[in-house]
Amino acid sequence: MKLVQAKIPEAEYLLLRKRATDEHKTLQEVIREALKSHLLPDIVDVKDPLFKAFPMTRSTGRKEKTSVDHDGVIYGGKRDIRRH
Repeated sequence: MKLVQAKIPEAEYLLLRKRATDEHKTLQEVIREALKSHLLPDIVDVKDPLFKAFPMTRSTGRKEKTSVDHDGVIYGGKRDIRRH
């Protein structure tokens, strides 16, 4: 790990301290998180081949209720979970 030092205005320091206190974190943790979020923005590149590798949805027009009938999807038939 590298040590980085920077002089910042008092107001920014107070904001950092408040954030650290509010989130029960150290100043180092808050500063690292801020740097990561600034340097590595959480965005999706729509040109990324990962998103074009396979269809994300079926084109059959049929809607599955996987979240509702997951036992049927997993075990191949409806199961009554109340029997267990």
